[in-house]
Amino acid sequence: MSNKKHSAIIEYIGITIGCALMAISLNFFLKPNMIAPGGVTGLAIIIEGLIGIPIDITNLIINIPLFITGLIILGKAFGVKTAYAIFILSGFIRLFLIIFGEGAMITHDVLLAAIYGGVLLGVGLGAVFRFGGTTGGTDLAGAILNKYFPTVSTAKLMMILDLIVVATAGVVEKNIETSLYSVIALYITVKLADFIVEGLSYAKAFYIISKDSNIIGDRIIQEIGRGVTALEARGLYTGSKKDVLMCVVNRAQVAKLKKIVYEIDEKAFIMVTTAHEVLGEGFKEAK
Repeated sequence: MSNKKHSAIIEYIGITIGCALMAISLNFFLKPNMIAPGGVTGLAIIIEGLIGIPIDITNLIINIPLFITGLIILGKAFGVKTAYAIFILSGFIRLFLIIFGEGAMITHDVLLAAIYGGVLLGVGLGAVFRFGGTTGGTDLAGAILNKYFPTVSTAKLMMILDLIVVATAGVVEKNIETSLYSVIALYITVKLADFIVEGLSYAKAFYIISKDSNIIGDRIIQEIGRGVTALEARGLYTGSKKDVLMCVVNRAQVAKLKKIVYEIDEKAFIMVTTAHEVLGEGFKEAK
């Protein structure tokens, strides 16, 4: 088996495990306690509480049009793995429902449900991100909206969408505590997903030296949507001039960038540093 096929199998196994953990969180912790930690899954929990449509069905109903819109507006860069994650997550939700039945829950303590549900959801989502996928939802919706509102970062748009879902949960339940518990779950989810993907760091700065720097730079721009800067340099040992590519990416893009580089040049030199604070477009805005 080639290294490329072996790597692809590992990635899909990782995404599958991540989706299974997310489904456990939703089925046994969050949904039974009406905790909606943002995103499409949170919205699906609210909709099931209102009109009884199962969350696996709502997840597909919302994400399939989002996915098609993403293909049209964003291109095929996020493609197959996102489609796989969307369907496999809904499949696990349905499977656990069939096996354990409606209303199965591990704890009746809402605070414990928010904490442990957030932990499982964050670890699962982080695994999906780490292996190059997404589950659609607000990250995809945020990226689409960013095309029409470029002055607002994707991260801010995602946060706005998540907070709307969290607030809606409180309104539907007519209980502000529901929103407060949902905020706890959302916070834990985001923090753990970040940690799973890239440890404690906020972003990673890549410095890449390769004979194919132009091809690598073009693919990073097209497939990841990040800016790339070429720095003129000279190797002291060989005396030859070469470009050093510099690029800063967020939590969901680290694995993808490495894969792009080594698909083009297996002998490329990569230096990765932790960027504790990144100011500018696509990251934190300077105040």
